[in-house]
Amino acid sequence: MLLAPIFPLLAAATYNIPPDFLRQPDNIPSYWITTVPEVREFLARKVTKGKVQVIGRSAGKREIQAVFYGTPRPSGGTTTFSGSLGFRDVKAFIGPGHAKRVYMAMAAVHGGEWEPIAGMVNLLSVLETGSDLRGKPWPGITEAAAKLDRILLIPITNVDGRARIPLRMLVDRGTDLFVQEYFNTGGFPNGKLIGWPQVKEFIPLDFSKTQFPGGYPNDAGVNFQHDDFLAPRRQPETEALLELARRERPDMILNMHTGASFIEPLRPFIDPLLIPAWEDYFRRVRSRLASAGLQHTSDPAKAGDPSRASLNRYNLDTALHLHSGALAFVIESPAHSFTISKRDGKPFRHTIDQLMDAQLTAHEEAMRMLAETGGVARWTAPKPKN
Repeated sequence: MLLAPIFPLLAAATYNIPPDFLRQPDNIPSYWITTVPEVREFLARKVTKGKVQVIGRSAGKREIQAVFYGTPRPSGGTTTFSGSLGFRDVKAFIGPGHAKRVYMAMAAVHGGEWEPIAGMVNLLSVLETGSDLRGKPWPGITEAAAKLDRILLIPITNVDGRARIPLRMLVDRGTDLFVQEYFNTGGFPNGKLIGWPQVKEFIPLDFSKTQFPGGYPNDAGVNFQHDDFLAPRRQPETEALLELARRERPDMILNMHTGASFIEPLRPFIDPLLIPAWEDYFRRVRSRLASAGLQHTSDPAKAGDPSRASLNRYNLDTALHLHSGALAFVIESPAHSFTISKRDGKPFRHTIDQLMDAQLTAHEEAMRMLAETGGVARWTAPKPKN
């Protein structure tokens, strides 16, 4: 494949990236599909049951592609989402299709976070064939998906940020996460990282003040996970996502990121009535991953305790929730390029296979929960009085 040798040369000509940062593994797994050209080719050649559509264009005029399965809800709500909260019945907003179950997930809102892209592509493979690109079947996903009415998946949301990064995969750097952060949050000419959360201090980011701007921003320099959501003019990526969510009114939106030692759904900043549903999901996915050895602890009760979750504050997920009523939240994933430790202090590094399993498990448990428990209309319904 020509992507690996050509991309570093192009990037080196555009940015003064240290040559050592551009090293890639000698043998990249065939199921590790993360670049914009690779994903576009996969969607064009392998997606036949789903429908590939362009939902918008990025600040850099690149197409944002999504894949749709099933049938949408009918239109016909009688009020706004805010109005339905005041009315105390979200069905007035969702309309006559309130009993339908609609699942939405998106990857790479930050272009330097590649695990969710590979996970999303392999999820598409499961929906198309029953197996991921390793040939591993996922009957739980297949069964849960069959009970859902609508599935919407966006493999690369920040196409500008991902296109900017000239690698298919990073090499293993042990416990050193510097290069991972460099390609994600960017670096200054003096060799220092922009870093997290400092990168959020600069929106829009002035690329001329960086050695490499990282994958967080689009080509306008905006990290649209933190767009100015109430401004008259928002980023085109934000507009595309808000319009999609308004039209489809999904029950769940998983915003898949990379930035944790183990899979962690972050507690969302949304309507409190939906928090019990989010806690249900947290318990499900973390407990299952703990049983598989893919959490800090092997104790499912401890791993699945939602009181331990980190709080995510006002961001894109809050805006999508307030625009569509969806239970929208971030899931952070471990990265493939460095080693962390479990609670017992022993070094632990997810293999690429384990990362893929964790990604697909996160999607499977979300689909299962939605299939089994209904959606927003049921999650927020008044509890019957005794």
